[in-house]
Amino acid sequence: MPASASPGPVGLQRVALPLTALALLLTSACTTPSNASDGPTAAPPLPAPDDGDGGSGDDPATGPSGDDSSGDVPDGPLSDRVVVIDPGHNGGNADAPDEINAMVPAGPREKACDTVGSETADGYAEHAFNWELSLLVRDRLEADGATVVLTRSDDEGVGPCIDERARIGNEVDADASVSIHADGGPESGRGFHVITPGDVPGFTDNIVEPSRLLAEDLRREYREGTDVPYADYLADEGLDERTDLGGLNMSDVPKVFLEAGNLRNPEDAALLTDPAWRERAADAIARGVAVYLLRS
Repeated sequence: MPASASPGPVGLQRVALPLTALALLLTSACTTPSNASDGPTAAPPLPAPDDGDGGSGDDPATGPSGDDSSGDVPDGPLSDRVVVIDPGHNGGNADAPDEINAMVPAGPREKACDTVGSETADGYAEHAFNWELSLLVRDRLEADGATVVLTRSDDEGVGPCIDERARIGNEVDADASVSIHADGGPESGRGFHVITPGDVPGFTDNIVEPSRLLAEDLRREYREGTDVPYADYLADEGLDERTDLGGLNMSDVPKVFLEAGNLRNPEDAALLTDPAWRERAADAIARGVAVYLLRS
């Protein structure tokens, strides 16, 4: 739900996206005659990750602003792009109420530094889901050359606060920033939604439009790649514009929140707790970010 310590082991595979073909498709789309459709070009399907539990086994290295990056990345179609992936909440938040309840800037008003997050009925914590999925997304984007910065280096610390999460993206002048969450909605409701910043004068003026484009690309690819429906208990066709989230209001770069599903719904929870499904979800998220990045 919207809302440090030393790095830990990763041990995840790098899975490259077929983005060279996608780049050509998007370049062609930019020169389409004016009477043609102006809708976004969908990314081609991704290959499935290799079987096995291999991977580099490297620990994350410290990146800009003391935040997590996995170090050297290969050349690729995203080699000149910087992406911030923000795993929501943190594993130590529940044991640090004074820290996470401290008031911090959140736009025109202040809000609590952070929150604990949601969990499934059998105790699978949102902060763990956010962290695990964020690492998978990072690996896919880095495989195609993007520089990826994580806002936290493990799942055992506290915070960072919502304003600091936004500041990390601002300091590296990110081309896109995605905050990964899972909702704690009503048990009867299921589905995902993407949260975009609304117009907050003096704060989000320059990011509303590009963030909306990022949200639309992410929404389409996530829907097609995961088979999770749009949320049926809030938002409008999977999009929700908000002006009360400090992580969006304090951002100077295009940023959205993905609520990947509803942890309190049994059907969604069965997916979100499945490692194989998380691989598919990571493919879809990385593809959505890549489509957005390759537009310009």
